[in-house]
Amino acid sequence: MATTNGAVENGQPDRKPPALPRPVRNLEVKFTKIFINNEWHESKSGKKFATYNPSTLEKICEVEEGDKPDVDKAVEAAQTAFQRGSPWRRLDALGRGWLLHQLADLVERDRAILATLETMDTGKPFLHAFFIDLEGCIKTLRYFAGWADKIQGRTIPTDDNVVCFTRHEPIGVCGAITPWNFPLLMLVWKLAPALCCGNTVVMKPAEQTPLTALYLGSLIKEVGKLVKEAASRSNLKRVTLELGGKNPCIVCADADLDLAVECAHQGVFFNQGQCCTAASRVFVEEQIYAEFVRRSVEYAKKRPIGDPFDVRTEQGPQIDQKQFDKILDLIESGKKEGAKLECGGSAMEDRGLFIKPTVFSEVTDTMRIAKEEIFGPVQPILKFKNIEEVIKRANSLEYGLTAAVFTKNLDKALKLASALESGTVWINCYNAIYAQAPFGGFKMSGNGRELGEYALAEYTEVKTVTIKLNDKSS
Repeated sequence: MATTNGAVENGQPDRKPPALPRPVRNLEVKFTKIFINNEWHESKSGKKFATYNPSTLEKICEVEEGDKPDVDKAVEAAQTAFQRGSPWRRLDALGRGWLLHQLADLVERDRAILATLETMDTGKPFLHAFFIDLEGCIKTLRYFAGWADKIQGRTIPTDDNVVCFTRHEPIGVCGAITPWNFPLLMLVWKLAPALCCGNTVVMKPAEQTPLTALYLGSLIKEVGKLVKEAASRSNLKRVTLELGGKNPCIVCADADLDLAVECAHQGVFFNQGQCCTAASRVFVEEQIYAEFVRRSVEYAKKRPIGDPFDVRTEQGPQIDQKQFDKILDLIESGKKEGAKLECGGSAMEDRGLFIKPTVFSEVTDTMRIAKEEIFGPVQPILKFKNIEEVIKRANSLEYGLTAAVFTKNLDKALKLASALESGTVWINCYNAIYAQAPFGGFKMSGNGRELGEYALAEYTEVKTVTIKLNDKSS
């Protein structure tokens, strides 16, 4: 049996492969209100906003638009829920873990519904939503459910007649803003560790793509937890930020070229290029540059684009008109500044917000497409001569989220991993993200870490307790 990333392909040798999941056709959007204190509310202003399907540009529904009074109401409810003696504070750590497991069970139960909503709302291919976004949500909820009763302090040796120990306590009400490119997955990344540590949460999507977040609210209501869906106040004392990136992907001359081309391709075009981790600066050693470009163009030209509910589709539309226009503007800047357009470079005709997979060669460090976060299906390929040069160039920008290195030389791989100013460095792989491993950026790409045990530190305060013992002998 062949395996890919630990998954058995095609089941048992003598059996047919399992049927692919199918989207829920004619899905009715039921949850469009603001979720506060385990209840649905209309906005106090009475305002609503429309959300559109980027594949067809048709209106999906109208959603209540939260404003400052709604924010205040959500924060007040979260503060009340965090008070000593409340049902949430009386719940023990094992109980918090059990509730997170229950939520994971419900997400798994309604996985096809959530994936369908995600595809309608964002335009990402349904199979990507089902197997990547929802799988990541379920694993993250279960991972932090397991941590709930394992957040432990330490005893600290001091004097003979002193006992000193630490406690890790919840920080209180946490405000979280979730991005629009992975709305449900990023919501869970923030929700799970915060609740695991015993906090209450106030959440808000960064843009108007909240349908899966609202549906998750309905599942939380089933679980019966005191968790909120709104926006946060600005008087923050502690901030964890996972921000943008302009991530270098370094391909050395001794790399497995087939692997490097495929990973760089998926690294930049996955999710229509709308990833903070996108491989949006591909540095290729000059000896293999021409061949790498040729193969990358072949991959881009063959990438299936179209209806995100079609199982053959790998690339859907961009999220909205604003993002669509921004990407096309950056593509035009690449043409004007002298990069060589190898393929793509324009919108798809007679469709929604679709952009052709675009590859630029002969890109230099001063071009906009080499400096600005494109957040779209555009692959700029740059040339380098030696390791010291590419380290300097890769580190030259203010970003430092992720990086990747492709080489068969372990010494070279470890040297680059050490030298690159990035929160994550992938060696001979790309977008290998796990609930167990911390994720975050250096420099202007963020502050703090999400996922893994490291995330728990962002949601807890460390309290030192020191006890002076009676030193009189009995």
